[in-house]
Amino acid sequence: MQAAKAVNHIGIAVNSIDEQREFYEQTLGAVFEGTEVVTDQKVKVGFFRIGDVRLELLEPTDPTSTVAQFIEKRGQGLHHVAYTVADLPARIAELQREGIRMIDATPRTGAHNTRIAFLHPKSSRGVLTELCEPMGH
Repeated sequence: MQAAKAVNHIGIAVNSIDEQREFYEQTLGAVFEGTEVVTDQKVKVGFFRIGDVRLELLEPTDPTSTVAQFIEKRGQGLHHVAYTVADLPARIAELQREGIRMIDATPRTGAHNTRIAFLHPKSSRGVLTELCEPMGH
């Protein structure tokens, strides 16, 4: 079995990155690294770094996005935990052989120059889990 290399980031669903920024910078001392729009996921992502950990604030850009639906159902807060892996297609296949339910059966493009795939929370003990493979690795 292929092991995760590291926690890649922690995803936090928010209504507005701008409204949250002061808390993360001033209260927590996080360093703001910028934003990126991921059009196919209908989300704007704000990156903050605390030590070796990246926080990824997810702001919906469309009310039909999964993040908007998440906020409507559960409110703002922890959305997912992402792990860095090597050879994402092989890891997806391995998980499927083990009976793990995947949201993404094939990798798709994610923020911060990565390929991503999500495990269904019902197969990951109630936590939405993302696997990330940096492009070019």
